Amino acid sequence: MNILFFLTPKNEVAYVENDDTLRQVLEKIEYHKYTAIPMLNKNGKYVGTVTEGDLLRYIKEKWFLNIREAEDCSISRVPLRWKYQTVDINCNMEDLVDTAMKQNFVPVLDDADNFIGIVRRSDILKYCYKQSKAGRQKQEEA
Repeated sequence: MNILFFLTPKNEVAYVENDDTLRQVLEKIEYHKYTAIPMLNKNGKYVGTVTEGDLLRYIKEKWFLNIREAEDCSISRVPLRWKYQTVDINCNMEDLVDTAMKQNFVPVLDDADNFIGIVRRSDILKYCYKQSKAGRQKQEEA
């Protein structure tokens, strides 16, 4: 099985850029109902993953309680607490599953380290469930 089977391509993934403002990131996370979102630079390189917790800690620390003030704050100033592991498009399934067990989604990079999409842990679990269900049905039929 190839990682492409599980890949959600970049054009179907909401992400932020590292020069977006805090307000833009907050609004995008709220709109998509995400708890974490990939962050890229202008060249499409993966920079990290911003979580709701990262934003809340930063707002608490800097006292940005006014959303207008958040318009002047670049998201690149927000420290990321958790380093999401990435995988290469050519990684093996064992590495993909091992990484997905530790985080909700796995950012996927191409050979030039460009962000090309994500693999959601839920997609892997759905596939495994369907495979195990199909396997049980085959055993029952035999």
